[in-house]
Amino acid sequence: MALSLLYESAVGYALFDVVEGPDISLGTEEVIKALSEASRFAKLVKLKAFSPFTSAEHALENINCISEGTVSDYLKSLLEANLPIGKKGKKSKVSLGVMDSKLGASLHEELGLSVTSAENVQELIRGIRIHFEKLIGQLQTGDLPRAQLGLAHSYSRSKIKFNVHKADNMIIQAIALLDQLDKDVNTFAMRAKEWYSWHFPELVKIVPDNYKYARLVNIIRNKQSIDEASL
Repeated sequence: MALSLLYESAVGYALFDVVEGPDISLGTEEVIKALSEASRFAKLVKLKAFSPFTSAEHALENINCISEGTVSDYLKSLLEANLPIGKKGKKSKVSLGVMDSKLGASLHEELGLSVTSAENVQELIRGIRIHFEKLIGQLQTGDLPRAQLGLAHSYSRSKIKFNVHKADNMIIQAIALLDQLDKDVNTFAMRAKEWYSWHFPELVKIVPDNYKYARLVNIIRNKQSIDEASL
């Protein structure tokens, strides 16, 4: 089954076809290099369609739908125009890879698409996020960061719940956000240690600090390559 990938950015929706298929072994040196080098990653995916947002308000409307796991009319029209939408009861010929499983469930329910959020799909979408500007080719230098900054401000303002009877409401929300970020960082660190320990279990006891551990993992990668010169 052919695999397409949906990427939601601050400037619009992009649809990519996976050129070499979804059978990719995660964590291998070849995949790591492909994700880090634009020229190699461009051989894995090919741009199928790009639908830019027409305004800041349009971008905010769509990102709100994405955050809530719902399908906007704009996204629906993009997928209907570029993917073979299967009839109910019939198996789709194309599998659509998405990052958010909640959005994937909504797409499956509304359009009857075969949707996946498997690890290999998330790894490929991460590569698209890294090399997005080069893959699209329609953006000027600085367009994407400006759009991301503007959308982030608009989205944050739309989510803040103002209360005239509580002057410290924003402070309370900021503290709650910091607590959540701290929990997320600890979760990511725990997962990194858990996965990398399959390869290098001794490192957890040698380096207990999460930040130093993450930096060493990025430097060491394959422990078999460590020698006196690298130290």
